[in-house]
Amino acid sequence: MTELSRPVVLDRLGAVDAEHVVDAQPNELAGIARRLMIPAVNRLHCGFRLRRGVAGMIEAEGRLEAEVVQVCVLTLDEFPQSVQEAFKVEFVPAGSETEDDDPEAPDQIPYEGGAIDLGEAAVEQLALALDPYPKKPGAEAPSGEADTPNPFAALAALRRPQ
Repeated sequence: MTELSRPVVLDRLGAVDAEHVVDAQPNELAGIARRLMIPAVNRLHCGFRLRRGVAGMIEAEGRLEAEVVQVCVLTLDEFPQSVQEAFKVEFVPAGSETEDDDPEAPDQIPYEGGAIDLGEAAVEQLALALDPYPKKPGAEAPSGEADTPNPFAALAALRRPQ
């Protein structure tokens, strides 16, 4: 079981595009924050437009909006951050994933049985959208250049005069 599960039964998808919305509840938000190892997820909203593809593939276009709390890599202070991300993914039957080196190609999410989990897909998209090196607004890296000697200074002193 995932922290956020919103299964969609594929037999209920028709021939036209289907709209689905995933809004995480407070108890789910806490679990998502633990999984992503961040202090908090205060809001997670994700809209999906699903379209049937060939051979059991479901094409999904989505829009993720989230409010999270991250830790600044420079100051170690917690700070709020808004996340907004548009994405495309493909749900494919397990075992039919393709190896595509194109970074612009949609990610493939394997599924088994007759349902896909939009909640899990939303959490995965949030994980991908988070800044891996978050910086609090206004935080500056310490200069440290004057305090740190040149690591090659000792080697330069050993160099023979020309």
